[in-house]
Amino acid sequence: MSWTQWFIFILILQVIHGLGTWKLYIKAGRQAWEAFIPVYNAVVLMKIISRPWWWVILMFLPIVNLVMIPAAWVETARTYGKDSKLDALLCIVTLGFYLYYLNYVADVHYIEDRELKPKTSTGEWITSILFAIVAATIVHTYFFQPFVIPSSSLEKSLLVGDFLIVSKLHYGPRVPMTTVGAPMVHDTIPVIGKKSYLFDDNFEERNSSWINKLQLPFLRLPGFENVERNDIVVFNQPADTLLDMNNFNPDRNYYKPIDKKTNLVKRCVGVAGDTLEIRDGYVYINGKQNELPPRAHLQFSYEVTFKRQLQPARIYEIFKKYDITDFPRYGSAELAYIVPAATDEAIAQLKLHPEVAAVAPIKQVEGERDLIFPRDPNYNWNSDFFGPMWIPKAGGTVQLTTENISIYKRAIAEYEGHKVVTRGNQILIDDQPTTSYTFKQDYYWMMGDNRHNSIDSRYWGFVPNDHIFGKPVFIWMSIDGINDGLKNWKFRWDRIFTTVSGGPERTSYLIPFLILVLGLTGYNKWRKKKKSKQS
Repeated sequence: MSWTQWFIFILILQVIHGLGTWKLYIKAGRQAWEAFIPVYNAVVLMKIISRPWWWVILMFLPIVNLVMIPAAWVETARTYGKDSKLDALLCIVTLGFYLYYLNYVADVHYIEDRELKPKTSTGEWITSILFAIVAATIVHTYFFQPFVIPSSSLEKSLLVGDFLIVSKLHYGPRVPMTTVGAPMVHDTIPVIGKKSYLFDDNFEERNSSWINKLQLPFLRLPGFENVERNDIVVFNQPADTLLDMNNFNPDRNYYKPIDKKTNLVKRCVGVAGDTLEIRDGYVYINGKQNELPPRAHLQFSYEVTFKRQLQPARIYEIFKKYDITDFPRYGSAELAYIVPAATDEAIAQLKLHPEVAAVAPIKQVEGERDLIFPRDPNYNWNSDFFGPMWIPKAGGTVQLTTENISIYKRAIAEYEGHKVVTRGNQILIDDQPTTSYTFKQDYYWMMGDNRHNSIDSRYWGFVPNDHIFGKPVFIWMSIDGINDGLKNWKFRWDRIFTTVSGGPERTSYLIPFLILVLGLTGYNKWRKKKKSKQS
């Protein structure tokens, strides 16, 4: 729904609330009209049920309100003496309409100074869990979220098994677009493997289903920086049609809300308004080669030929010596092995090894067309030779032709919501002939540092601003061997409690953190001891 439609929907809910509670407001010494005024009625209700005013804010936060609104129903019933488990259950299963029964039928009386603490240990336990979920959901949605590096596309900058803290504050928290879903869960509920949110994912019904009308329009709260070139960014994969982010072979295409698409982490090598080109695997921005930050290390594929036959264990030992960790495979000749990913520094050292006869880069040839964005015969592009191409910018206008429409069609149609059709030499947007288009939002170009082992923008195109999720800022834990089922796992101590960005040397803050924790623990014990002596 649009914001206007949501506004009308909320007004209708206010009328429903007022009709079902106005007598209860009167019994609490308030005026009947106060039950009908949007937002104000919630503030008054919090006073009636003796709950803090900031509950009102929580009742309007998507996902969080799925807990807070039922809690308000239950607390309202308790305020009028209906505090049994059955009353609470009736409030929830009737979606709050049990209050109509209390308002018009039941003979209830307002309890002004009621006991707010649950009467049973079970009730207290449930209350504590619910508010822990609310607090965690707020932090998870609007401040920071944990994220685990699942693939090697950013090696050696970020490693598989790095556990990250992703900041929502840097680029501005994105208000959840999905209004009905499980808190702190992405697209699939663990263990049971079911979809974690309410949405009709069939192609034919995704635009007409009433369930999908419950989606909120995109809204990003203010942040303190913009996405900059070479930032490592977490975002929702634009072309995601998987049922489960870990199952790459679904039985059909599954369409998802933006905030439920698979989370990916890549490096932003091109920002809105840039002209991007890839030459021999290296990115050029506005005609100049992109300079990566100190901790970034590009990796390419190579074929390594040895002078004599060696045992596989010995070959792996040689590769590991130079920090070549991607699993090698047999090459084109008997003594050759293909290294999927290695840095320039590693290859320079490997060439000097006495067992190595030759090292040759594996790259595609300029002009050789591959199955790559925009998958158009007009463009003989591949992963190593790509562009030049302009990245759309909010307010920026592109002149459209039958040649370049394939580059911008998906952005105009899928991400900006227009109907785009090409008929002969004519381009129609929303059934109107056009020769240009002005974009509504910024777009970005995301790539992995592991250039030959990364599914990125070269394959599915631009990443819209509304798909930007957050910025990884901290590695709180790192485990080597996480993809081996943790059979031979070990901690990477030099990476634990380190920042994602910064100078060439990685600094661990683990010891200062432990000292701080021990200091606070000791201080709290001393303070409690001092209070006990005073009492």
